[in-house]
Amino acid sequence: EVVQLSLPEDQRVTVTTITVGLSTVLTCSIRGALRPPIIWKRNGVVLNFLDLEDINDFGEDDSLYITKVTTIHMGNYTCHAYGYEELYQTHILQVNVPPVIRVYPETQAQEPGVSASLKCHAEGIPNPRITWLKNGIDIMPKLSKQLSLLANGSELHISSVRYEDTGAYTCIAKNEVGVDEDISSLFIEDSARKTRLSVGNMFYVFSDDGITVLQPNECEIRRHIRPEERIFTSYEEICPRVEGEATQSCLWASAVNVRDKYIYVTQPKQNRVMIIDIQTQKAIQTLDVDPLPTKLHYDKSHDQVWVLSWGDMRKSSPTLQVIPEASTGEDLHVIRTPFEGVDDFFIPPTNLIINHVRFGFIFNKSKSAVHKIDLETVTHIKTLSFKSYSCVPQTMVYTHLGGYFFVQCRRNHSVAASLQLIIDSVTDTVIGPNGDVSGTPHVSPDGRYLVSADEDSGRIRVQALTVRGEIKLIYDLQTNIHVSDLTFQPSFTEGNQYYIYATSHLQTDVLFVELSTGKMNVLKNLKDPITSKDWPWSSYNRIIKDSGLFGQYLITPAKDSLFVINGRQNTLRCEVSGIRRGNTVVWVGEV
Repeated sequence: EVVQLSLPEDQRVTVTTITVGLSTVLTCSIRGALRPPIIWKRNGVVLNFLDLEDINDFGEDDSLYITKVTTIHMGNYTCHAYGYEELYQTHILQVNVPPVIRVYPETQAQEPGVSASLKCHAEGIPNPRITWLKNGIDIMPKLSKQLSLLANGSELHISSVRYEDTGAYTCIAKNEVGVDEDISSLFIEDSARKTRLSVGNMFYVFSDDGITVLQPNECEIRRHIRPEERIFTSYEEICPRVEGEATQSCLWASAVNVRDKYIYVTQPKQNRVMIIDIQTQKAIQTLDVDPLPTKLHYDKSHDQVWVLSWGDMRKSSPTLQVIPEASTGEDLHVIRTPFEGVDDFFIPPTNLIINHVRFGFIFNKSKSAVHKIDLETVTHIKTLSFKSYSCVPQTMVYTHLGGYFFVQCRRNHSVAASLQLIIDSVTDTVIGPNGDVSGTPHVSPDGRYLVSADEDSGRIRVQALTVRGEIKLIYDLQTNIHVSDLTFQPSFTEGNQYYIYATSHLQTDVLFVELSTGKMNVLKNLKDPITSKDWPWSSYNRIIKDSGLFGQYLITPAKDSLFVINGRQNTLRCEVSGIRRGNTVVWVGEV
């Protein structure tokens, strides 16, 4: 008997659009007598339904069922009859997401005559449209020089406030699949509350000289915690004097913000993690951990802080520990994890759309693999091997759009550049290399942009993730900056856009790129970075830190001082001198 298969011309490629949280069915239109079983692939990888949580092929019709669609499911699905790969149908799955918004500030008081800004950040797919109401009435007809909307409506600016501007301003974000709204209140008063000094909107800088709390707007040091100050509970000194050293100084490696309540920071020489209370701006306690703690990560979904310790400077006996219930600040204890020989670990960040993360990854010493772990039970789930690409992982990033991980491979003797691999998190398989893109990957907070910086060549490639889960190269930039660190600053002129700022390992310049146009600029003469020898804890010997979703300031340390950059004007705001090796920085937002 002859197998005869057919697929109508107009059904070779079909596009399905579905809203997050719903279920969908992709039906294979290949028909024919004696048709063999249908095989489904995603991104070219055969789907093995026994391994997949939310994708099934139940039913006799060989359809693909996705029970609860999320943004990771967007992308390409193909079906063909077993043994007849040349005739296939492509399904492109687009996923829509209702808007999610944040406003800032929730409330503010201003004196008559000053300017005021109300901000509204909205995410969703397609990009939401933003409108504003004042006390329930549309402000669009009222727009003037005095009252203007910036960045597609994400900022409402009043140039000189009057008493009648007092009110509740509602930001409404709408797209095809939903709407979200929130209120930002403005009060105009004669003597606006200048008395209550806020403890929020500060950078905490950990340096040799202790801890500096810096208010970037006025470039003002609000508090300096010195090495000899005492820890509240134990009455020990914050940075105990080391025998044989002339001056009492601090050594820090890594710090994290825990829900704007506490900062956890490692003291590698004291084998401990110190906890700072943000409300009182004091060190309240320390926790003993394994020797030489060098990296922290706050896993918001499970309210726990992960601690990587090296054991010694040769990293000969590294361990990974967890501090649960980190935001309670009470009865804190440290739990051992069962993982051996951990070189590094990666936990995907949360954002407005993805607020729960279940899995993390650990890299083992010079092995061509990563291990997937369950963050809640702290157990090993499976190993993903990169042997066929002879790739030893160095760094890893994630985007929820299409559910891709990008892994930067370590350089080896045979390969000049460090290749990147793409992993599909739906199938936990390597799809292949990320074209010829090399260098360290960085993903924008909303998951839409992947920026890869090759520190040797100075080449920076910018890729965009489309709503169909495709990865498209948009810029290939040649710079002479050997990038140390890179961060994303939300744009002030267009919604859902970013600028990138990048520091250099060696040079005194900071690079600025506008992602919507690819336009580059350089801020010059920000003094020499801390040398790599003086910063053994990571490859980021000159960090750059932004100030969150609504901030406009960035901070970067030089050897003996700090520079504050105004991201809105792309200019240098100020230099704060006398801060040595301030390469551990945490931003604290609204408290």
